Amino acid sequence: MSTVIKGIAASAGIAIAKSFRLEHPDLTVEKKAISDVKSEIARFDAAIDKSMQELEIIKDRANKELGEDKAAIFAAHLLVLSDPELLNPIKEKIENDNQNAEFALNETASMFISMFEAMDNEYMKERAADIRDVTKRVLAHLLGVTISNPSMISEEVIIIAEDLTPSDTAQLNRKFVKGFTTDIGGRTSHSAIMSRSMEIPAVVGTKSVTAEIKNNVTVIVDGLDGEVIVDPSAEVLAHYKEKKQKYEAQKEEWAKLKNEKTFTSDGQHVELVANIGTPDDVKGVIANGGEGVGLYRTEFLYMGRDQLPTEEEQFEAYKTVLESMEDKPVVVRTLDIGGDKELPYLNLPKEMNPFLGFRAIRLCLEEQDIFRTQLRALLRASTYGNLKIMFPMIATLAEFREAKAILLEEKEKLVSSGVSVSDTIEIGIMVEIPSTAVLADQFAKEVDFFSIGTNDLIQYTMAADRMNERVSYLYQPYNPSILRLITLVIDAAHKEGKWAGMCGEMAGDPIAVPILLGLGLDEFSMSATSILPARSQIKRLSKKEAASFKEKILAMSTTEEVVEFVKANLMN
Repeated sequence: MSTVIKGIAASAGIAIAKSFRLEHPDLTVEKKAISDVKSEIARFDAAIDKSMQELEIIKDRANKELGEDKAAIFAAHLLVLSDPELLNPIKEKIENDNQNAEFALNETASMFISMFEAMDNEYMKERAADIRDVTKRVLAHLLGVTISNPSMISEEVIIIAEDLTPSDTAQLNRKFVKGFTTDIGGRTSHSAIMSRSMEIPAVVGTKSVTAEIKNNVTVIVDGLDGEVIVDPSAEVLAHYKEKKQKYEAQKEEWAKLKNEKTFTSDGQHVELVANIGTPDDVKGVIANGGEGVGLYRTEFLYMGRDQLPTEEEQFEAYKTVLESMEDKPVVVRTLDIGGDKELPYLNLPKEMNPFLGFRAIRLCLEEQDIFRTQLRALLRASTYGNLKIMFPMIATLAEFREAKAILLEEKEKLVSSGVSVSDTIEIGIMVEIPSTAVLADQFAKEVDFFSIGTNDLIQYTMAADRMNERVSYLYQPYNPSILRLITLVIDAAHKEGKWAGMCGEMAGDPIAVPILLGLGLDEFSMSATSILPARSQIKRLSKKEAASFKEKILAMSTTEEVVEFVKANLMN
């Protein structure tokens, strides 16, 4: 009889294949006294070197197959293995306490992992996962055991694992690995993000797949509904084969819309654009028919390295994106570091609540050397395409005015020195803070556009950390309070003849799309793979009809009411 295991749908699609349990070797260590300290340190150094060589190979492969932002994970792993704060305490234990290298490594790594995991910060918890991943690799070399190598799989399988490390995921061969499922993880974990990039169906956070699934049994991974079906009957198998065929046929239908613009059934145009993290991501935007880039997250240029990117490095990255998109709009967000994204080399003080702290524009206005370098690179690149610049985390008009003044100062300096700069750059802001949404009518007089960042706007409005599972029920994009804030922003923009876009996850959500269309949103920015499904949906929607429900929806009192109404009246 079939068993159904529920989890989190991390990457869309249906996969059917035999199970392959990806089990890691026994890395149990024993404490042993050593007599030759010098040779023990040499043995430890050799294990580090071997691990770094392997990670360089994995990083290069990830760079070629997944893009720079995914490869940055392994650049970060390489930094961990060269970090004196990790290595020195291990060597001190070997030298001063005559501990064997395995025990010293395990003790030190466990201390750091426990410390990071105890922090109420998703970024720091991910650093714990990085330390665990790289130290397992070193430990395996010290113990002389073989690390499982997913790249050696040579038949069609579905991976079953407690978790997939970034190293594991990067080595998955798409030809043979048809899907995967894990006990732990969420939609924002490294493995989930990479599975979406690789377009491998995945269900994570099941809690029990490793306990319930043996090797070499037929498994179905339903990445559409977040279910794993074990040992399906012939009838169940036939149902999922049909579901898979329908999804593949649906993807083919969506692909036909690649070269079309996005019009509603009553002939109204909206822009469907993509969120990107690196120049490599532009390929996905073009392949999925994006009408531009609605959010270029420039912080990836700064991450996974040990020093700030130079002006020249940044200029080349921005120029590449602008040229690749030809004359389609490219909205670049200036550096948004802080919250769940840190730069170790900046040595910023630890904060009790980094999401409400010294981050994004607040950091840039204080660390003006960093900000001005980025602005110069952007201005120099502006002549290569259709550039728009937006500032993140703006809370007051004074912040926007100061940021804009710095931008105009740098423009004047460049022009005075004979460097050509575009005269058509629009300057806008991210609306992520409720105070900004409430004051949108005043901001609209001074900005060229708004881009609504719903991921943060929702968590700040509901006072609920979106990374905290215990309050995740409050992450409610369709809550009427959120919809009213969005309406304030869109209406304020239109009153001043400006445009309003959205670059949060909500922009590509099938339930949110008809609501946002009715509220008058001009630009929807989403992951590239969501563009064609959204275009297909919008083609079937009448903007006039969606707008006719605006007041009724805004007058509702709960998320549930809104969802029920949309499903009954605006989903077809």
